[in-house]
Amino acid sequence: MSSKQVLVCQHHSCLTQGASEVLAAFLSQVSSDVAIVPIGCQGQCHLGATVRVMPDEVWYCRVKPQDVETIAQSHLQNDQTVDRLLHPRFHPTYSTP
Repeated sequence: MSSKQVLVCQHHSCLTQGASEVLAAFLSQVSSDVAIVPIGCQGQCHLGATVRVMPDEVWYCRVKPQDVETIAQSHLQNDQTVDRLLHPRFHPTYSTP
């Protein structure tokens, strides 16, 4: 059983960027061995919707519902980060478009 958790911000700023749809996509597309957790503000409002994968401490920003399948397959199933979505504050070697 996986010990991964996906924290999906559901605070106001992220909600205006489609976070509720991102949460719904994770809930419908990710296997039950990964905990999908709606969470309050993570302090990254300017780059929402914010998703954090624990215990990996990988932060994704500007996540859209269409990105969920890629995160699920690449990161959650194969332990490969999705570099184009990495938050530059926490992963400075990658840049966000």
